[in-house]
Amino acid sequence: MLLLKVITKSVNRNLKYLFIVIFLFSFVSFSLNLIFPFKPIIEYSHVIQTKHQQLLHSYLTSDEKWRMFTTLEEITPTLKKAIIFKEDQYFYYHFGVNPISIFRAAFNNLFKGRRTSGASTITMQVARMLNPKERSYTNKIIEIFRALQLEWNLTKDEILQLYLNLVPYGGNIEGVKAASLIYFEKMPDHLSIAEITALSIIPNRPNSLRIGRSNDLIKKERDKWLERFELNDLFDSKDIADALDEELDAKRNVLPRIAPHLSFRLKNEFQDQRIIRSSIDLNTQLKVEAIVKNYVLQLYQYNIKNAAVLILDNESMTVKAYVGSSDYYSNIDGGQVDGIRAIRSPGSTLKPLLYGLAINKGMLTPKSIIADVLVNFRGYQPRNYKENFNGNVSMEFALANSLNIPAVKVLDRLQPRIFIEALSRSGFKQIEKDREHLGLSTVLGGCGTTLEELTRLYAAFAHEGKLSNINFLSGDTIQFRDNVLSEASNYMISEILTGVVRPDLPSQWKNSTSLPKVAWKTGTSYGRRDAWSIGFNKKYTVGVWVGNFSGEGVQELTGSDMAAPLLFNIFNAIDQESSKEWFSMPKGVNFRHVCTESGQVPNEFCDSQQLDYFIPGISDYQKCSHKKYVYVSSDSTKSYCNTCRPENGYVKALYPNHSPEIISYFETEEINYIKIPSHDLDCERVFTQSAPKIISPIDKLEYLVDKADTMQVMLSCQAANNVEQVYWYVNDKYYRSALANENIYFTPNEGKVKISCADDKGRNTNIEIDVKRIRF
Repeated sequence: MLLLKVITKSVNRNLKYLFIVIFLFSFVSFSLNLIFPFKPIIEYSHVIQTKHQQLLHSYLTSDEKWRMFTTLEEITPTLKKAIIFKEDQYFYYHFGVNPISIFRAAFNNLFKGRRTSGASTITMQVARMLNPKERSYTNKIIEIFRALQLEWNLTKDEILQLYLNLVPYGGNIEGVKAASLIYFEKMPDHLSIAEITALSIIPNRPNSLRIGRSNDLIKKERDKWLERFELNDLFDSKDIADALDEELDAKRNVLPRIAPHLSFRLKNEFQDQRIIRSSIDLNTQLKVEAIVKNYVLQLYQYNIKNAAVLILDNESMTVKAYVGSSDYYSNIDGGQVDGIRAIRSPGSTLKPLLYGLAINKGMLTPKSIIADVLVNFRGYQPRNYKENFNGNVSMEFALANSLNIPAVKVLDRLQPRIFIEALSRSGFKQIEKDREHLGLSTVLGGCGTTLEELTRLYAAFAHEGKLSNINFLSGDTIQFRDNVLSEASNYMISEILTGVVRPDLPSQWKNSTSLPKVAWKTGTSYGRRDAWSIGFNKKYTVGVWVGNFSGEGVQELTGSDMAAPLLFNIFNAIDQESSKEWFSMPKGVNFRHVCTESGQVPNEFCDSQQLDYFIPGISDYQKCSHKKYVYVSSDSTKSYCNTCRPENGYVKALYPNHSPEIISYFETEEINYIKIPSHDLDCERVFTQSAPKIISPIDKLEYLVDKADTMQVMLSCQAANNVEQVYWYVNDKYYRSALANENIYFTPNEGKVKISCADDKGRNTNIEIDVKRIRF
């Protein structure tokens, strides 16, 4: 009895001293904390999520760890209860250090000669994980000091959060989120009680308890703790019974690597964010990735090895799917190149904007007529894709069939600077850089753009012509920046792009009523290096690029043949609900009758008319002039002007009023047309209008001729439709006569050469070229 009193007295005295020591240590620690605040810096893996918080992609930390940040919301009550019960039941009651646990551990170490129980609280474990050191009494004191600092600076939930973010799970896995995703392929807030319990026991023996290697042992230990949970009424008995019956067949899995191009981009752009929640829809992303990969595999036979696709949700302007290449992990085909941001030639994809701007200016309406014929712009001679001419065509036909010559004509009339300025305002960065060097070829792809920029432009068409930034993160709101087109012109362009024949309908026409309505445009770059197809409807805007990242051209590579089918494969896969939804006609648009021949307001001689859109107060109101009245002899063999018209013996008749370029086209293509009879040869009036236009050679151009060659230069002109004969002069010396639309040749001398062309009405045109003979 006396011995017991002595021992009790000794213990009480030691406890008294222990509490005094702890108090003094706490006071000193608190003072040191004010002087040397503890600010732990933890590097976490970048985690890229979908808009629904599913894992898309993740990246190792710089020390090669899977250490993923677990948010407070992901720490469920079940997870919290299990961890606290197992690791530190008094976590919410102590100040970072549990004196009773420390005393018990010291007593056991002293009287039993070995370590039988740990004294580390969750807070102390966090301190040790933040600054790992060898186990010693000195380091234990430092650990206690750090634990106190954590308690002073963080809430209990924040400390528990740190613990769950840093706790080791074997190998290079740290934290409950990384373990949950790697072992169970689910987020921590979706773990079952059995899975939570299995994860709770691994940190005590992370090297020997490895999921996938020692599942039987882990299950045995798991079940012991589940029974303890039941004895302490931690969870419902039925839930414990279900957990005990749950098999442990988990293993170490490979983390998802979905949307790798976007993930890499977001990781670099938001380096300070631990969890980056993108706007990607997982099902759409996986579906489109599979479609693109399978589609490109079919194109391998043509030596076409890649494709890129960007899908925007028009309602929020968020990225729904982002496929930078057909196979990110293909080193042979440059799979890691992001085709959505690569600068490429856009081909004809910019034409809708050009025609929309022309409509804005009142220059055109859909039925306006443009001459698709041979033309020369100061040495630049555009050609149609099919190397043909179509004569007079409507603007909507020119756009729907992507004719090059009408587009260049419209750009020349609009002025390239206006078009280039509109593209710069629309966010085309390379065009902004090169704007001083761009000209008429811009509308045919003579510039650099990206799929992202083009898709954003077409999304503006889906928003009544209003431009908006693309949102890559979930929760971002749509912000409109500028109007690239008016609502009226935007609607007209959208209607034209809807009328283009779709490549998916011929084989699926029976099901076409359920297919989504789409406005779309294709493009093919020079040398057939890039094929584009971009489309939009009420719900989505989809941009498609097909080609080779090496820049290698392929004969079969065209927008209509290779990119458009992929575009509609994607639309048909992601959108089956908006087939009847479409844009309503804005108030600024109205209808009017126009002449079918000219697209202008009808005149009294316009027999054929059609309906056309127009913008009241903006669209051109010029009356039709596709015919004109001509005084001709009674037998229609000659025509008269007011000067030579006789008193009688003539009639006033309507004749087609063809332009010289259309007449030249008719003659070249041997197309029959009604000609105005030749003018009265006895007329003494000299005509000063409608002089022949020399189209070859080019005025003010320098011609280089090989000294060893007798190279000839072509002489060609466009003359009025009442001209039959022209006369050519070289340096004011008569060279020879020719039919009005006949091409002839001559061998020039070196130096300045004056060339003149006169028609049989006495009208004359002069140009000058500079000829230099060099040795090639």
